[in-house]
This record gives sequence, C-alpha cells and structure tokens, in this order.
Amino acid sequence: MSDDSGGKIVGGLMLLGIVGVIAMFTGCTDGDAARRVLEGAGYTDIVIEGWAPARCGKDDWYATGFRAKGPNGHPITGTVCSGFLLKNQTIRFG
Repeated sequence: MSDDSGGKIVGGLMLLGIVGVIAMFTGCTDGDAARRVLEGAGYTDIVIEGWAPARCGKDDWYATGFRAKGPNGHPITGTVCSGFLLKNQTIRFG
C-alpha cells in the first residue's frame, strides 16, 4: 500500500493557485463604477469589456475596459482606471 499524501498536497496547491488566478483577474475590474463615470462624462451605448491589463498606473487597483459613443457621438474605446478607496477614476483612451 502506498501513501499518496504528497500527491494530495500538490493537487490542493494547484487548485488553490487556479482559484487565486481566477479571483485576481475577476477582481481587477469595477464595471458599475466605470459605467457611472462614463455616463457622468456624457458617454452613451457603453459596453463594459472587463479587465484591461497594463493600461493604468501603478496606483490603480481596477482597470475596466469599455467601448462607447463619446459625447460627440463618435465611437471610442478605452479604460476606466481607479484605485482603492480614496483615488478617483480616470478615463484613458486607446
């Protein structure tokens, strides 16, 4: 009879790592706040696209990609960047 406790530990660690990666990617976006900021700035037909990596500053916790019509009616893509608690949101284009 063999002891497979090492395999169970490795399997548990792999599962924990997978759950952590999923949580990290889904936790880096704030669609509700992004929509409020965009609507307040006059954007319409807003489509929230989710996490937009590497488009925000080092102090930003959330990076939410979007497509919308700008205040002038032209289509635009960008990212709403925001920090945790006291940092305001910033709309970045491109």
